[in-house]
Amino acid sequence: MVKDPKTRRPPFLIGVAGGTGSGKTTLTRAILAAIGERVAVIQHDWYYRDHSHMPPEQRARMNYDHPAALETGLLIRHLKALKKHHAVKAPIYNFVTHSRMPGGERIEPAPVIIVEGILIFAEEKLRDVFDLKLFVQTESDLRLLRRLQRDMSDRGRSFEKSVEQYLETVRPMHELFVEPSKRFADIIIPASQPNEKAIKMIVDMVHRRADRHS
Repeated sequence: MVKDPKTRRPPFLIGVAGGTGSGKTTLTRAILAAIGERVAVIQHDWYYRDHSHMPPEQRARMNYDHPAALETGLLIRHLKALKKHHAVKAPIYNFVTHSRMPGGERIEPAPVIIVEGILIFAEEKLRDVFDLKLFVQTESDLRLLRRLQRDMSDRGRSFEKSVEQYLETVRPMHELFVEPSKRFADIIIPASQPNEKAIKMIVDMVHRRADRHS
């Protein structure tokens, strides 16, 4: 028998933050593999504002590393809906054209929901939605190398353009918003190398929470 949504416990929301290229997705995948139950994953950067109305040159000059570049209010509404066991339709963002794609991605409620993003702890209203806040800490040179590799292989950018963006917006916005936001994390995870102990601790916390509410 399916439980009434009003009597079911809400999903456990985990926020995974950290600088660009810090290893957030690697940590999320490790948690998914270890939890062994249904998990939904949402990326904050799916919620970049649509700039399809702008000329391509103007889109390329936008600061995509400032909190204002993201429609965080929509993400908050979606997470609150998921906590009430309602499915949502997350936007699909094209990083090459800096615009949203038609339609959206349907996200079903799940016992555990993980949200990834560099800026998810930079805004109080979003921070307050999470049950557990994780910050992935990685050396800046390693993050830069990963960022350059991703931009050139996945997002069609040249080396020169990637370096220019890093120096003009990524690095200063990291220092202004991302790095200070780690003080709001419940756990800071060093991630230059695989951190199996941290993953085990996180998975144990999720399972203990589930046991208390079962």
